[in-house]
Amino acid sequence: MNDTIFISGLVLHARHGVMEHETEVGQRFVIDLELSADLSESSRTDRLSDTVSYSNVVACTTAAFKDANYRLLERAAGAVADAILASFDKITAVKVTVHKPHAPIPAIFEDVGVIITRRRS
Repeated sequence: MNDTIFISGLVLHARHGVMEHETEVGQRFVIDLELSADLSESSRTDRLSDTVSYSNVVACTTAAFKDANYRLLERAAGAVADAILASFDKITAVKVTVHKPHAPIPAIFEDVGVIITRRRS
């Protein structure tokens, strides 16, 4: 079974980056999550205890993302994925997209970021 819970456009302010001003001032990041889980039970029972609380996922994501000042988006996204898999047994895989729309790149661009996928081993 490959059911998906998604959370899109979670906006967080954090101090991630390689440049000194990024770690001092910080900037806006946008996170999208896709969580794989078997939702067959909750689709029958209509009980929150049979699924994953979106609110708890957002709290877990926020804590993991803001817990440290990471130099790389890859590490920040990995911290989120690791925290979600450690916190929610029902989730079998997670896809984390971290957008850094104001990255200090000398170019005109709409967005830049990373996408990582992690599966429970």
